[in-house]
Amino acid sequence: MIRRVFSVSVVAAVLLASGVVGRAAALDEDRAAAIAELQSLSQSTRSAQMRTDHLEGAIDIAEKETDDRAAVLAVRPAFVDEIDALSAAIAAADGKVDTAAHRAAALSAQQTVLDERKSPATVIAATATVHALIDKVGDDVTTWEAAQYAAPAGPAWSSSGPDGYARVRAALDVVGGTGVGLYESASCAGGSAPACANSNGYIKYRADIVDWSPERLRWAMAHELAHIYQFRVWGALTSSGTYGSLFGGDPEFLANCMAVVRGFPGAVGCDGDQQTWASAIWVGSVR
Repeated sequence: MIRRVFSVSVVAAVLLASGVVGRAAALDEDRAAAIAELQSLSQSTRSAQMRTDHLEGAIDIAEKETDDRAAVLAVRPAFVDEIDALSAAIAAADGKVDTAAHRAAALSAQQTVLDERKSPATVIAATATVHALIDKVGDDVTTWEAAQYAAPAGPAWSSSGPDGYARVRAALDVVGGTGVGLYESASCAGGSAPACANSNGYIKYRADIVDWSPERLRWAMAHELAHIYQFRVWGALTSSGTYGSLFGGDPEFLANCMAVVRGFPGAVGCDGDQQTWASAIWVGSVR
């Protein structure tokens, strides 16, 4: 009986020990699972934080790039304006100066601006470069024009400037004076005459006539050009009795009539006989 009780006790103890061991094993498994889940959660948290940090960094970079891009775009219109001005300057220089180097420099500056995304200072520097090119083209053209039309005593103009000179030059060309020298001077009759012709074959004008109307300016140039043609037959002209009888030996009256023949009448007209005789002077004939 005692042995049986003992046996039961032993069995119970064994069973109890087995239960304890089983529970311990189960607890270890639960602990391991909890640790694994914690590790997984920690890794997920770290991954999420890394993604958050990455996204925040990407946003910061994008915002910075957007601000930089906006700053670059803000200064681009000034560059475009300078490019337009340079194009006009180069067009005006056509046939006068070689602008190949200026064009190449402008294209390089333009490519720099097209490629730039971050630095407005780069665009501003390119704009300054193009502005300097405009000044250079203008200076080159002015130098060319001054040399091209250089008067015996110096530049072709002073106070009337290149634009004023161009108006008078155009008027002289229209009336048939292409190739005739033209220079600004205040020396015509001591400055009292608006223009005068020289026996050496060139015409001088006073600076204020650049503001005359196109019609009056063309008449003045036709009148002075007539004197150039008079000088070419001067000996025969002054010896002509018909010149004396028709024009009173007055070269100014004859010049007015010669201008009428060319289609540029002034305030003084002339009759048919005078026009017929005056027209011969244009072809180098004194009748």
